[in-house]
Amino acid sequence: MEVIKEEPDVKFECDVIITENEDIQDTVNLSAEVEKFECLECGKVFDHKSSLTRHKIVNHSGVKEYECKVCGKLFGIKYDLTKHSQIHTGVKKFQCDECGKMFGQKSNLTQHQVVHSGVKKYQCDECGKMYSQKSSLSKHQVLHSGVKNFRCDECGKLFSHKINLNQHQLIHSGVKNFECEECGKLFGSRSNLNEHLLIHSGVKFTCSECGKQFDYRSGLTKHQLIHAGVKFECGECGKLFRSRSNLNEHSLIHLGVKFSCDECGKQFNFKSNLTRHLLIHAGIKKFKCDECGKLFRTKQDLTRHVATH
Repeated sequence: MEVIKEEPDVKFECDVIITENEDIQDTVNLSAEVEKFECLECGKVFDHKSSLTRHKIVNHSGVKEYECKVCGKLFGIKYDLTKHSQIHTGVKKFQCDECGKMFGQKSNLTQHQVVHSGVKKYQCDECGKMYSQKSSLSKHQVLHSGVKNFRCDECGKLFSHKINLNQHQLIHSGVKNFECEECGKLFGSRSNLNEHLLIHSGVKFTCSECGKQFDYRSGLTKHQLIHAGVKFECGECGKLFRSRSNLNEHSLIHLGVKFSCDECGKQFNFKSNLTRHLLIHAGIKKFKCDECGKLFRTKQDLTRHVATH
């Protein structure tokens, strides 16, 4: 087999011998020189030049000019973008026989089915965690890099992947399409709904250090940072915080971001403060004193009041 480097000229050598009064299948001798196309970057071999060209664009050129308008993912060729866009249409016609999960593309179903096989051959060099898919490992490794290039304009929270930012922004949009069948509470994402469902199941997450229990694993994880003594330092002023989310919120001060009240024009450094302030204009008092029944707009006001009893 001859392997062609990059720019091959396809050649065929053909010897045909036909003898009179002889069956064609016995008289035709066809020999063709089969050529392959090798990528000079990684050595991968292809049967067709078009396949090699596509491979080089996707894997080695670094050029990704086709962006998905929904999630921001970039692609080297338009065909891959078109195929990817089907995910966002909501049409899912490929079903997993094991768990019933639906997929928009057959290739995604095939990748998913590896999960049920139990085979996990991709290992993280940092923590040893195993994955059944290389793509899952790649996403996981971004967490160890600490790189978070996607910032929420509303609250300043940072994300490693744009798709996670897009999901997070649903919180600020007010759109809540996922409803809990137990209590009717609405959520902006399915992951938040799934986490909420643990409350109804009675599952609790207990701190091994102090025994404190939490409804959510994320709550336990944040709490454990206290025992570990982990602090997140602001690069601008050196102030320390117990959680990255608190640091991100604090960082908005240095960026000069302000949240303004549409009613009176008062400005706040944090959106949470603006939200509490808006309760004044709305006349909402949802915090009730158990002693005397008096209502308050904020929990802080209630706490100060309770001290007087």
